[in-house]
Amino acid sequence: MVTRRVSGSLFGLAYGDAMGAPTEFLRVREILERYPPDGPRELPLGRGGVALVTDDTQMALAVGEALLEAGPPFSAARVEGPLRRAFVDWLNSRDNNRAPGNTCLEACNGLATGVPWVRATVKSSKGCGANMRVTPVGLLPASQADEQKRAGLAQFQAALTHGHPTGLAAADLTARAVTELVDGCAPAELSRRLREYASGGRETYHADWLGDLWQQPGVSDPSEFIARGWDECVGVLDQLDAALAHPERESDPCLATGAGWVAEEALATALLCFLLYPDQPVEALRRAAATSGDSDSIAALAGAFAGAYLGMDAWPAAWSERIEYRERLTRLAAAWE
Repeated sequence: MVTRRVSGSLFGLAYGDAMGAPTEFLRVREILERYPPDGPRELPLGRGGVALVTDDTQMALAVGEALLEAGPPFSAARVEGPLRRAFVDWLNSRDNNRAPGNTCLEACNGLATGVPWVRATVKSSKGCGANMRVTPVGLLPASQADEQKRAGLAQFQAALTHGHPTGLAAADLTARAVTELVDGCAPAELSRRLREYASGGRETYHADWLGDLWQQPGVSDPSEFIARGWDECVGVLDQLDAALAHPERESDPCLATGAGWVAEEALATALLCFLLYPDQPVEALRRAAATSGDSDSIAALAGAFAGAYLGMDAWPAAWSERIEYRERLTRLAAAWE
């Protein structure tokens, strides 16, 4: 029986983030030379024997802790303040030195001034910062968030920094993937279920969460705005299915589903790494870290998916003592386990 799926997902995200951090910005050939023969399989330990993470885990913790502070019943009015404070605290933290994304920095600087979030967000950005941090939304117990509330939350936490419709849809779909896996969805069924979810929400604009964000140049109505994001996500799911139809475990996944710098590609490439090794979580992280794209974000999401499916006991036991922020990860998992 699989247990501790929430812990498995949160720690898996951090493990993947730590493993992919040293390989980001490297070519696959360089990664294999540094970690022979086929990529890293251990957490990279720094000073004090701690495996350091990046802004991906830092911001995922920010989202999770903001949700704990807000508490149910969740709404935009209830969640905005805690999320804004958590993002600004991250912005000003001395640990915010892990090559954070420009969109997150720009938007969080705007949030720090107190302007309405819809003015602070970067409306043109669909960077992977929209969904690298959304895992906690997918882990919320069903008693705290039904499908519509979870969708609104996922899109809202993305919208505070990334205002592009594809960033919103990819964040929603990433959270949905986590929820499906926690609920026991078989990996072979995951892509089909995500397609069904995307089809059902294609024209649903969560106005109670997103307000007038849709009012951007060239957009005639809210449904048209959000449909653009879902269509891009479905397009990359097409690429995912094509890659899985003829799996090549030792080819760079970025060649099949994208380098992961943008949100929909980070989702698809992380899913590909997980689905190539659905019962081998360390291998999934190894594959994700040995990529030519945004390796830490791809590996972080792959770890979140693998841990949600396999539970905490699937990870090497010693890793939980070595990962940075282990106390915060443990506290957050305990709240929802």
